[in-house]
Amino acid sequence: MQKGKLIIFAAPSGAGKTTLVKHLLKNINNLVFSVSATTRPRRAKEVDGKDYYFISLDEFKERIKNGDFVEWQEVYDGNYYGTLTSEVDHLLDMGKNVIFDVDVQGALNLKNHYQEQALAVFVEPPSVEVLRARLYRRRTETPESLERRVQKAASELNYQPLFDTSVYNNDLETAKTDAESVVLDFLANE
Repeated sequence: MQKGKLIIFAAPSGAGKTTLVKHLLKNINNLVFSVSATTRPRRAKEVDGKDYYFISLDEFKERIKNGDFVEWQEVYDGNYYGTLTSEVDHLLDMGKNVIFDVDVQGALNLKNHYQEQALAVFVEPPSVEVLRARLYRRRTETPESLERRVQKAASELNYQPLFDTSVYNNDLETAKTDAESVVLDFLANE
């Protein structure tokens, strides 16, 4: 059996990566989602083991010490996110193609680890102002956390040239089509 490949989607908060990843999971066969671990509180409608593995800060730090993560970051104060090596390797060994929805630094760490077996895709927003408006419409942030996310987003845009390719998300339907095309091309290449 042929080993699977990795498709890594990353972007600043509000750029649309989660929406694009969900679209790809629905529309491309043999694509499975890599569930990340996080210490952040669960949001309404999120399911443990489906959206994230929600674990305590102490457990997360213990797993870092044990080398259980292929990548991890403290993304916002006290909120850690990471990808469990065992989760990824199990899926790849089953011949599955694994798609990731991770922060920019996590994406680059995954790409560095898996090299040519991985495609790193940056979802490019139209502007920082559009990101701010999208995040505001979510109604999940305090004014302070919204500003922190916007500041971080502005700096994350500088990482775009380090990715294999980009999908511009000004119009969601066009971005979905472009994302499908990029992923299908990568999966078709041996």
